Amino acid sequence: MAANEHPVKGPSAPTPEEVGAMYDQFGDMLAMTLGSAAVHIGMLVPHDARTPVTSLVGLADLAQDRQTDFLVDTLHPEPGSHVLDIGCGTGAPALRLAERTGSRVTGITVSKTQLARCEERRNGHPAGERVDFAYGNAMELGHSDATFDAAWSIDCLPHLSDRPRALREALRVLKPGGHLLFTEFTLRGTPSEEESTAYTKLWTCPPLRPFSTLVGEVEETGFRMVRTQDMSANAVLCSELMAVLYADRRAEMEERFGEEALAATDPLMAPYRTFCHDHLNYYLVLVRKPDAS
Repeated sequence: MAANEHPVKGPSAPTPEEVGAMYDQFGDMLAMTLGSAAVHIGMLVPHDARTPVTSLVGLADLAQDRQTDFLVDTLHPEPGSHVLDIGCGTGAPALRLAERTGSRVTGITVSKTQLARCEERRNGHPAGERVDFAYGNAMELGHSDATFDAAWSIDCLPHLSDRPRALREALRVLKPGGHLLFTEFTLRGTPSEEESTAYTKLWTCPPLRPFSTLVGEVEETGFRMVRTQDMSANAVLCSELMAVLYADRRAEMEERFGEEALAATDPLMAPYRTFCHDHLNYYLVLVRKPDAS
């Protein structure tokens, strides 16, 4: 019996006319979801990645690691130097910094839950012996003057009620000539009250201010500007990813955090997303403490 006498079971293959009709009808919809530069898969993950990711959460983790590495390379502390991590989060950036540079790192956070996570990560980590974590307030550092060779603060300053005070504290604990790298969100345009409220509630932060205000505060503090870099595109993309993952994993989050918490968050997501898209800027700032006179 000839091979073509054994028809393949299941749906039949589309005809060229049917394929063309699909693109005629839904091509614009594909562009809205897949991208409009072409009609093929994009390279969200480098093809030579040893551990490619296949989920949006995995992509978010990869993006955070890339950002950390970029910040490590920008600060570039010397091996054996002592670095202060102001607002260390759950500890991964501090450990990555120590491992890649050979520096010692002291991390502080105001979250007791984060502090416990830091210790979990530190135990057994290759650089764990050169990293320590403690509870600490960025606006009232519990360290002596001129203690650290360098410092960084990743996405911590936006939470602070008194940014100039935190900058003065960082200046105080740095040695002369020491560098501080920090990231900061700034405002562009005029958002609606609903948009601003959504942002400040979701991130527990004061209203954002223009970039010019930040520059003035840095100069008044006594630091010298070394470098600024606009990283707004990645901040906006991260907010887009957050909105998608919130919708996708809402049921899972409600089960874990409770209906009341999600009911309070639900009405904030749409105005938060438009705020980030239309009014959010994000900067890397590298500053230097002047040498001793």
